[in-house]
Amino acid sequence: MLTRRIIPCLDVKDGKVVKGINFNGLKEVGYPPELATEYEAQGADEITFLDISASLEHRRTMLDIVSETAGKLFIPLTVGGGIGSVSDMREALNAGADKVSVNSAAVKNPGIIGECAESFGRQCVVVAIDAKRTGDHWEVYTHGGTRPTGIDAVEWAKKAEDLGAGEILLTSMDADGVKTGYDIPLTAAISSEVNIPVIASGGCGNMEHILEVFRETDATAALAASIFHYGEYTVGQVKQYLKDNGIVVR
Repeated sequence: MLTRRIIPCLDVKDGKVVKGINFNGLKEVGYPPELATEYEAQGADEITFLDISASLEHRRTMLDIVSETAGKLFIPLTVGGGIGSVSDMREALNAGADKVSVNSAAVKNPGIIGECAESFGRQCVVVAIDAKRTGDHWEVYTHGGTRPTGIDAVEWAKKAEDLGAGEILLTSMDADGVKTGYDIPLTAAISSEVNIPVIASGGCGNMEHILEVFRETDATAALAASIFHYGEYTVGQVKQYLKDNGIVVR
């Protein structure tokens, strides 16, 4: 039976963990290494560290903070933001990341997905997709959700898998930070079309939302931020709730 994962997300800007709504109105909520170790102690399966302004500011990921965060963890760490080449990915892995997420660079140069998969193994390559509903489909956005691409999100996910992605990190821009639940139609559409793990992201406001996304879609993991950052629930509480409702978790 499929085992589902719970992944706290650290959106990092200027070295601090931040949280906003629909990718705007960011507020500081903590320091990455401290929050990461707290969530590991609570039972998190993985940690995702996203340097959310790196691509927009045309700079690389803050590897010093990545290294400090990784040095305190015994669970997998995924790092993203500003990864634009095989060299960037190598540096992130050398800094302690277990997996590296690419978004803007992969859209600009899809070949980077295969190059990274060939160099480090596809299990290390996570393609992040920031998607927003446009009419009857979802459009891919890049550079921290600031640039529409005209690319259909479902088709891009399928292409990313074909090119060598080992996992999809799918964020609904419409749902992000609103805390009204994951975008079930979007998550279902993509998770049913690919054969690699899909992490649902954007919109989690309570434990019921995580249960819903696992029951209604083929997502293999749920990423959440606000409910953990503001102490509404611990990871352990979420996992126990899921177990009590028939979801197999790690």
